[in-house]
Amino acid sequence: MSTLGTRMLIDGALVRSGTHRTYDDVNPATEEAFCAVPDADATDVERAIGAARRAFDTTDWSTNVELRRRCLVQLRDALLAASEELRPLIVAETGSPVMLTYRIQLDEPIRYIDHYIGLLDSYEFESRLPVKAIHGRPTGRVVRREAAGVVAAITPWNYPFYLNICKVAAALAAGCTVVLKPAPDTPIAGLALGEIAAAHTDIPAGVLNVVTTSDNNVAQILGTHPDVDAVSLTGSTATGRRVMAAAADTVKRVTLELGGKSAALMLDDADLQGILPSLVTGLCAHAGQGCASLTRLLVSRARYDEAVGIVADALPRVAWGDPTDPANLMGPVVNARQRDSILRYYESAHRDGRVVAGGKPQTRFDKGYYVEPTLIADIDPKAAVAQQEIFGPAMVVLPYEDEQDALRIADSTIYGLSGAVFSADLDRAMALARRFRTGTVGVNGGSWFDVESPFGGYKQSGLGREWGIEGLEDFLEVKTIAYPAAG
Repeated sequence: MSTLGTRMLIDGALVRSGTHRTYDDVNPATEEAFCAVPDADATDVERAIGAARRAFDTTDWSTNVELRRRCLVQLRDALLAASEELRPLIVAETGSPVMLTYRIQLDEPIRYIDHYIGLLDSYEFESRLPVKAIHGRPTGRVVRREAAGVVAAITPWNYPFYLNICKVAAALAAGCTVVLKPAPDTPIAGLALGEIAAAHTDIPAGVLNVVTTSDNNVAQILGTHPDVDAVSLTGSTATGRRVMAAAADTVKRVTLELGGKSAALMLDDADLQGILPSLVTGLCAHAGQGCASLTRLLVSRARYDEAVGIVADALPRVAWGDPTDPANLMGPVVNARQRDSILRYYESAHRDGRVVAGGKPQTRFDKGYYVEPTLIADIDPKAAVAQQEIFGPAMVVLPYEDEQDALRIADSTIYGLSGAVFSADLDRAMALARRFRTGTVGVNGGSWFDVESPFGGYKQSGLGREWGIEGLEDFLEVKTIAYPAAG
């Protein structure tokens, strides 16, 4: 196994923990440790914050657009060159099927850096408003968009490399300095990013720092430290609430991409046989560990039994098992805690509804944190499995009476991250999509997942947006400068 991803990046140096502590990175397919990574303590994290603060305050990183662009090009090219070394590491620590590393888990995020490189060629960080008489005096005004400052980027374990790139590339393009703290379960995706940046780019010391820790108390320093200006978190809604509370004392800017319980709404004229098997495939990719996964299927009561039958037929066809096998769509979930949480939801589904397929502890493998793809029917829309984010390969099918009832059920959770509408009538589907209380909606299979499309949630699915122009602007402050102008 490669030695890439075993050192933290602090103030331009690749280092171990100051106390030489390490913890094991465990392969969820084998339940065995395959690598020891640095386990940062409070002093390490404070050094990283201090380095980011110094780099922001004393270098020209925040104002030198050409330098930032050059460094992002260098980072993209270096990651492309290292991709075949990174691929098995990502599979080993996430349990993700290797097929997904050719898409969202690795290859696509590297190319997504081009989005911010392009914005640095075109974005107006300074603009002028027309001269205007204000209080009787001709006044000119300059509107500047300036880097927010030191950013704490906190990422989860489901798509770690993608999410590290998403936050780091945007913050660096905006002119911020960064302390990246990857999830404890997937440290290598962050550590390798730091090592590659240190070795192959002109990013100044302190601009990008990467720290890994197994101690939540140490990680919490990032949300409370007065030298951190902004926090960008992807994680559960419960974690997002804690981050918001921690940031409140210093009124930090907070960007949150949180949980989801997204609904796929099948109107009564939808082609269920043509659509539902692909929804099952999407649900089971990476064992359902996706915040925007379509986990609730809403169908008209007249077609409810038909839909349940189609999904029940499709689930056994999902290829799952060894994530290194290119044929498999689904591997294990990330750890024993996540597996046990999913199994508790399956138990509640047996009590509160009907488990049509799956729903039992898997017996196919002696090792690995595997769970069965599962279909749940005949459940109250207010039941836990229909309201809470399971984060596993489970689909709940819910009947509705009419379009208004369908919208009521779709919007009945605390979440509003994503959704989908399917109909033979595009105008009818579009009209319903506009009424969803959610940040993204796919209509008739249309994909919103693209670097030019802003992504984020309504309600308790988050604050702010990633990608698009909005993803850059979430890391910018706005300043207005007024001056006397000739009348």
